[in-house]
Amino acid sequence: MKHTILKVGAAAVLSAFLAVPAFANEASKIGYVNTQRVFRDAPAAVKAQKKLDAEFSRRDQDLQSMAKKLQSLQESLEKNGVTLSDSDRRNKERELNDLNRDFQRRQREFREDLNLRQNEEMAAVLEKANKAIKQIAENEKFDLILQDVVWVSPKLDITDKVIKALSDDKAAR
Repeated sequence: MKHTILKVGAAAVLSAFLAVPAFANEASKIGYVNTQRVFRDAPAAVKAQKKLDAEFSRRDQDLQSMAKKLQSLQESLEKNGVTLSDSDRRNKERELNDLNRDFQRRQREFREDLNLRQNEEMAAVLEKANKAIKQIAENEKFDLILQDVVWVSPKLDITDKVIKALSDDKAAR
């Protein structure tokens, strides 16, 4: 009984090893997509970035203005702090601390909102890119398409095809 199980097991292992070279002899078509380039160069990604810039530029300008005011107040306090009375100096320090706290809060909220919106916009771009990649893979009979590899031969890179497909896509505009 043990010999039969061993023989069947050995036959299964041998079959598996023999099947691997048979599969390896088939020509596999492999492609690669540089997702960073897609996120940087695809029309949908460029449009999303412009949309984010427009959406957040006002708040960014407000924060820059607030930072300048904070710096100016800090410099004024350092420069004139010795000549101010104790109560005036404490009031200026309190004003500076309040403004700094408000600035930190607004800056944190700005970053959180911006990150959230960037993730939303890039998820939409990624969804469109994945559809384009799938379409290219089906049309050109790819067996495997990779993203984010350490090194790849330029002849396997289909990033330009993906960007072109996204350019041709009416939804990307």
